[in-house]
Amino acid sequence: MTARVLLVSGLGPTHKNDRYVRGTLFSPADAPGVERAYFAERGGFSLSELGFTHGGARYPLMRPRRWTVPHLTTFTLQSILARAGVDHAVLDTAAVWNGTAQVPPGDFGAVLLSTTFIWDRVSLAKALGWLTEYLPGCPVVLGGQYSNLKWAQIMQEHPEVDVIVRGDAENVLAPLLSGLRQGRVPEDLPNLVHRDASGRLRQTPVTYADFDALPAPAFEGDYPSVPYESMRGCPFACKFCSFPAASPEWRYRSAERIRDDWLRYAERNGATFVKAMDSTFTVPPARLRRLFELLPSAGVAWEAYSRANTIRDERTVARLAASHCRTLSIGFESMSESSLRNMNKKVTAAANRKAFQLLNGSPIGYRCSFMVGYPGETPEDYRLTHDFLTTEFSGHFTLSVFGVSDETMPLWQDRERFAIEVSDPANPDFSWRHVGMDVDTAYTLNHRTLDEVRRRNDDAVLIIWQDAYQRWLMPALSRADNLRVEKTVERIAMLPRDHPDPAEGLPVLDRLLDRLARWGCHRGDPATYTADPLITD
Repeated sequence: MTARVLLVSGLGPTHKNDRYVRGTLFSPADAPGVERAYFAERGGFSLSELGFTHGGARYPLMRPRRWTVPHLTTFTLQSILARAGVDHAVLDTAAVWNGTAQVPPGDFGAVLLSTTFIWDRVSLAKALGWLTEYLPGCPVVLGGQYSNLKWAQIMQEHPEVDVIVRGDAENVLAPLLSGLRQGRVPEDLPNLVHRDASGRLRQTPVTYADFDALPAPAFEGDYPSVPYESMRGCPFACKFCSFPAASPEWRYRSAERIRDDWLRYAERNGATFVKAMDSTFTVPPARLRRLFELLPSAGVAWEAYSRANTIRDERTVARLAASHCRTLSIGFESMSESSLRNMNKKVTAAANRKAFQLLNGSPIGYRCSFMVGYPGETPEDYRLTHDFLTTEFSGHFTLSVFGVSDETMPLWQDRERFAIEVSDPANPDFSWRHVGMDVDTAYTLNHRTLDEVRRRNDDAVLIIWQDAYQRWLMPALSRADNLRVEKTVERIAMLPRDHPDPAEGLPVLDRLLDRLARWGCHRGDPATYTADPLITD
């Protein structure tokens, strides 16, 4: 059997807000038709036509991000394989979801499928179906969040899966692959689920590596932006999150280790930006205080996830800025105290509001996420979140509909209390109800809020398309003005939703284009724009 391995890893198959942008310029599938039909009286229209002058050259407004942060799971697994000397090829799961996947050239002795961004049985079945069709008989090894939680179900439903790695893979993967080349699963390895010769399910004990001692992923070549993992597990127990169940033991790297890793990426790979992918990078407090002492001199820009109650005062914001923090992503979740208590969020609505007020206008960018429909939440409870977003909030935000795809979520402890029901177990995210509302009501409220925020709040900008483009579309403008530009782009792209009749929407387009013109952005011929990427991120 060949020693070569195929790693299949990447993001999930869809975004849960995809249904909201259908029929607009933000829908990749629909945009070409919308450009021609809806904007026919203006000779067609595309967002690619928007451009501006900078340094004497004309640039497109929507400039693709030149350097994206590599996918953390792929980045980590590739490093494990490379360190062990395992010859491998990589297939992005995006190609599986969009139907363009092709087996890389050569023979493979095993397939590694990451389930970190697979969240339901349908998606897993699609990925495994592709593997069995195009790589029949090849041993299949699963790992990652979903298979950590659903290993028993997966092994029962999918005989094509040979092994599931639970928890840390660093000390397990290489000897497992060596054993598979010899036609066996090593019984002395921890963290494995497999079948014995008689077909019976076997589990080996789950052990946890000394995370602070594990080497950070390392690669040759230039990586201007890198992902980083400073902890595994999570010290919190939010009831909507199964993350702690997948990695119950919380472990984290020291501040000194983080500083040293980041400096190593800067020296070896030319990295100037780190994206910390942890559930909450800003805990524990003692480590954060030490990072405030170490990171200013490191000179590496970074962004991370945080909790609202970490942002306690202006001094904290100043120390974050001095440490080169560029952006924080914060899960506000709700502005309803009762909903936050039901979630066991351990953060209050007052702490959310205080964090927003401290960050707003500061050098630190922020992305705040909210949800609608958590068990027990009524439309009246949710109204507090709706009103905050439509009348108070400014900056980037996301608003998601609650989902119940994972039965390991602690929220199921409240099943009777909130009368949580799922009518279609194969599609739980779209078939739930509880005492407060059902999924259809939640989507109605979600869309109503997104619509009203777009129409009424000039300063709150929905994150749904920005990650594919340069962070600041117009480098000569301030952060506040760039947000207004993004908001105007959103209003243009969503015209078919806001004004289904082009006779009503096209005059609005003209007003929005006039608004962009105030910032120096005009409609033009994309063929005349310079190919210089004008990197601003």
